[in-house]
Amino acid sequence: MKDLSVVIVGGGSGLGALLAERVVAEGASAVGIIDINTEAAEAALGAARAKGLPTATARCDIQIGPECHSAFEAMVAKLGRVDTVINCAAIYPRRPPLEITDAEWDASNGINIKGTYHMMVAAVRHMQAQEPKEEVRGRIVNLTSVDAFKAHPQNMHYAATKAAVVSLTRSFAHLVAPDNILVNSVAPAGMATEKAVASGFLAELTKASPLGRGAKPPEIAEWVLMAGGPKNTFMTGENIIVSGGYIYA
Repeated sequence: MKDLSVVIVGGGSGLGALLAERVVAEGASAVGIIDINTEAAEAALGAARAKGLPTATARCDIQIGPECHSAFEAMVAKLGRVDTVINCAAIYPRRPPLEITDAEWDASNGINIKGTYHMMVAAVRHMQAQEPKEEVRGRIVNLTSVDAFKAHPQNMHYAATKAAVVSLTRSFAHLVAPDNILVNSVAPAGMATEKAVASGFLAELTKASPLGRGAKPPEIAEWVLMAGGPKNTFMTGENIIVSGGYIYA
């Protein structure tokens, strides 16, 4: 991420917070976090501030378009140029398939699909107006899931939203390719996060994986950094599946 200004949507916790640390270690020039939890966002910028990098935070309910655009404008106001946007914000509800409520559908669609869309629009409008660096005006990386490609009845509404994010990624990539903006997604099979351990979900992840374990968050972060970093100058519209073999099991 050397010399890139990075904004992480949903960077206050989980993989997003880890990425906020990793981009600093990889040489980012500035870091911003958009999150509904302002305190968490501020805490996740500790590594960037310790290095004296420009930082920015903005509170945002990404289901609301105007809030997304205001939050992104706050990033630009403090950071100037934004080279890479990583969309991590999502909810992961689990519910028996015949019991999903309208409210649960609305929340999943609003955050996972609509929120990702709004943030991509805000990012594209900014990136289209900036000069390219080594032919690339900007990079967007969306976190989706291998559940977009495999049956998973206990969270089918989540899986449906992540399939939609794959589609959004491809459509946006095609739209902005003439602007030299690269748009890709990364699809993990499941991560051994603190939340997975606390919820008892880790055993399920382990059983489902041919490798016998869930992915460590840093293992997923590597692929996000590759897609969003300066070594990626040509890949766009792609979905990187990092499943530990789960995709074919």
